[in-house]
Amino acid sequence: MKRFFSIIVLLLFCLSCEKDHNTINNNPYIPNYSFEINLNMNFPQYSSLQYPSNAVYVNAAGVGVRGIIVFNTGSGYVAYDAACPNQPLSDCSTMSISSINAICSCDDAQYSLFTGLASGKEYPMKMYRVQIIDATTIKVYN
Repeated sequence: MKRFFSIIVLLLFCLSCEKDHNTINNNPYIPNYSFEINLNMNFPQYSSLQYPSNAVYVNAAGVGVRGIIVFNTGSGYVAYDAACPNQPLSDCSTMSISSINAICSCDDAQYSLFTGLASGKEYPMKMYRVQIIDATTIKVYN
């Protein structure tokens, strides 16, 4: 009986563990690339990230598909791929920042940088992981 109870507890423990499912990243238009970049907010190009509701576009080689958009939500940071999530990759499929939205020039869809969603669109913006390294440095990676 004790052995049966131990097996049940072990089984429940294994089933309750959270798995790292990337369902938000299952987008047929945006391939999965591995990358890692540290952003130092003491540098002028990233300094606006120190303030809530500010975003920056990072276009570094090998970072995201079309670069990334990093946004300070006020309670943390989020990072998204700058490729339009509902368009095949083309000349117009790099999004631009407009206040608290990212805009896809292919279809003029506006995606909220707080949620990554656009009204009436099938796929949200492709989200990447963000880790706060210290008070002025964050790491974005996939």
